[in-house]
Parts: sequence; C-alpha cells; structure tokens
Amino acid sequence: MNYWPLLGVAVIIVGFALRLNAVPVVACAALVSGLLAGLPLPDVLALLGRSFVSSRMLLLFVLTLPAIGLLEHAGLREHAQQWMGRLRGLTLARLLIGYLLLREGLAMLGLTGVAGPAQTVRPLLAPMGEAAAEKMDPGLSDADRDALRAVAAATDNIGRFFGEDVFVALGAVLLIQSFYAQHGIDLTPLSIALWALPTAIAALVIQSVRIWLFQRRLVRHAGGD
Repeated sequence: MNYWPLLGVAVIIVGFALRLNAVPVVACAALVSGLLAGLPLPDVLALLGRSFVSSRMLLLFVLTLPAIGLLEHAGLREHAQQWMGRLRGLTLARLLIGYLLLREGLAMLGLTGVAGPAQTVRPLLAPMGEAAAEKMDPGLSDADRDALRAVAAATDNIGRFFGEDVFVALGAVLLIQSFYAQHGIDLTPLSIALWALPTAIAALVIQSVRIWLFQRRLVRHAGGD
C-alpha cells in the first residue's frame, strides 16, 4: 500500500496550525495527495474542478462571501445602521422577532438559502440590531454588542433549524423517515412535517420571549447607567 498520499493530511494539519487561509491549504493538500498517488497533474486539476462544481453549497458560499465583502467595504453596515436609526418605531425586539418569523417562514417553504449568517446576519441584521440597541443605551458596551450579535445569529439558526423540518422535500425530513423505517415504523414525509409544525411554533414563541428578555436587560442596564 502506498502511504505517501497521506502527506496531504499533514499539509492540512500544518496549514491549520499556522492559521493559514483554509482554501489554499486544502487545495495544496489535494494536489500533494493526488501527485503522490501517481495521478498526472491535469487529472488532479480535473478532479478538483469536478468536486468543486458538484458541491453546490460550497459554490454558493464561495460566490456569496466575496460579494458580501465588497458590499461591506462599500459601507453596507454603516448604511444599515443609519437606516435603522431613522426608524424610531422599530425596536430591537421587533426587528429580531420579525426576522425570526421571516426566516422560519421561508425555511418552511424550503427557501433555506435565501438568508443566513453570511448573507444577512453579519452585514444587515447585526448592525441594525446594534443601531436599535444604541437608541435604548447610547453607551452600549462591547460585551453587550457581542451578546447582541450572538442573539442575532441564534435567531437565524433557530428559525432555519425548526422551520426546515416542516418542508416535506428537505433532506432532514427524509432522514427522519429513513430512521423510523429502519426500526419498523412507517411514516410519510407529510406526517413528519405536520408533527414538526407545533415544534416550530414553540421555537418561535420561546425565542421571541428570549429576545424580549434580552431587550429588557439592555433597557435595565441603560437605566442603571
């Protein structure tokens, strides 16, 4: 057996230990493993290309992140904060709960890739939430900002996680169906989705309460200051 291709694993370990960019590290590891396995360079590059194109989610992130980076460089976060500052009736709780309702509703329709941490939370939702919190507490501390960003990210995650199980054609529902089928329980995707609906509603209510309590804590903190 040829153990030399396993040096690609060593390349990944060294690259991550040195905190290098993950994309070129993985690409170099693939080249090292392929060449040491005896594959010609054109075949290795063709294999990398086919793997990249077949990974649609990876392709989506690769195309999305540079676009979001350019928008942030052009001042997207600052414009979102300014726009939020002009909406006096939109509080932090209303903003996050409204986003939670939208995110969960889209996930129930199978549109899980419309929003997300990279597309909406970092460039839009978190800056708008900070602007809404600053209207309650102009001296918002760094710790409160970090907690607010965490709440915004959790809101996105909860909305997608509990909403996607209501969509019958999603892989998670089919995984649940296959798990029960292995244990002799016959369930249809529609029945699984219907039973997931009360859980999704409960998650919406619980996270909404947590958001309201977080805003209340910020208001109390501002009053104490």
